[in-house]
Parts: sequence; C-alpha cells; structure tokens
Amino acid sequence: MTELFRRHPDAVNIPPFETEDLRQNLSRFLDCPFDDPAGTRPFVGNYKWGVYAFFDYDGEPIYVGQTNERLRTRIRRHLTNQRTDAVAMSVLDPFEVFEIEVWPLPQFQDSNRADLAARQHLDALERLITERAVQGSQFKAILNEKDPPPGDLAVEAPPSFRARIVSDRVFELRSHPDFRIARRALILSRLAQVISERKVQGGLRRVLLTQAKRLQWLSARRYEALGGAASVAVEAEGEEV
Repeated sequence: MTELFRRHPDAVNIPPFETEDLRQNLSRFLDCPFDDPAGTRPFVGNYKWGVYAFFDYDGEPIYVGQTNERLRTRIRRHLTNQRTDAVAMSVLDPFEVFEIEVWPLPQFQDSNRADLAARQHLDALERLITERAVQGSQFKAILNEKDPPPGDLAVEAPPSFRARIVSDRVFELRSHPDFRIARRALILSRLAQVISERKVQGGLRRVLLTQAKRLQWLSARRYEALGGAASVAVEAEGEEV
C-alpha cells in the first residue's frame, strides 16, 4: 500500500470514477444549445429562469424544481453538492438521476428576482410540471418534500430539453436491479434516520412513504423476474432450521 501511494502521490485527490462521470455528463447536458422561440441558441444551463425535472432509470419522474438564479447553478447544486437540503436530508439520491428535462423561460432572462410577474409565471410553471409528473408517475407521487407555491395563474409549458446524464459505462454499473434495490434501501434507511433524529414536517414523511413504495415495487419486480414463488427452495423433511 505504501508503494502504491508512493507511485501515485495524487491518488487521494482523484474523485471516484462515477462522481467524475456525473460531473462530465452534467456539464455536457448544461452546455447543450437550446433552440428557444427567440431564435438564439444559448446553452441550456445559462437560462436564468426555468423549471427542471429529474427522472430515474425507469423514466419515473422523481423530483421537480424551479430556479431564478440559472439552471446551471441550481441543478449542479442538487447533483454535485452534498450541502443541498434535498441531498443532505436523503430526499434525493443523485445516483438515481438518469435523465433531466428543463423548461427555460427566455422571456425573463433579463428580469431580476423581484419581478413579480416573472415569479408568478415561474411558480405557475412549476405547478404545471409537478402536476404532470405526479400524474405520469405510477406511484402518483414524486420525492419533493414541499408542494409548489400556490396561485391561480395558469400557463402553458414552453419548449423543453431532455437528455440523459449517465454514460454507457455507468449505466452498466448502476442499472442492475439488485444494485438499485441496495442503493434505494440505503437512501430509505438514511431518510428514516433523519426523521427519527429531528422534528420534521409531514412532507418528509411523505417522501419516506413514497421511497418505501418505490423500493417495494422494484423488489417485487425483481422477485417475479427471477421466478417468484417458484424460485423459493422447499425445506426438506426433518431439516433443521
């Protein structure tokens, strides 16, 4: 071991492969040109106002959010910064995110955060995308701890951009159902521990329930795929247990 670090003095400073892979693919996603109605092609991540959604390896919507500080900043904070509330509280597992979809709002690119019309439009769009995500989920729930801000304004969804942020190599590592079951059980356990140690609101308990349903569904699908009841060994007569 001493010889290993002698030959590779910088080894301890090299991030894990999957972490670096996530960063690279996330950067590639955020630097994709986007054809907005204005006819320009700015990078997706450079839009200041917009809504985003994360999807897992089954195409299941798992999280919806909004930003008025740039999509690049907010999405990176979720997926590469362990200090965000959603990650720190084990609400969101970055390693479960397979695809991202964003709905930029180019008409508010020059608006500041105090712009009431822009904020109301952003809130309305988040409500719309959240409603669609919940309706499209087989669990009729996503992992957001809080509901979108209330309001009466109704808007139409603008053009969006969706792409995967997982390389083929990482897909091979993470897509196996047993790996996903283990990872989901780990996050569920961490979330349950957070809840047991703190005074939390009902939203976090809702996330716990949703994660438990997602784990049960994934485990049941794996069990049935391997034969279900027929795969269970029969105890021999007289066998000690």
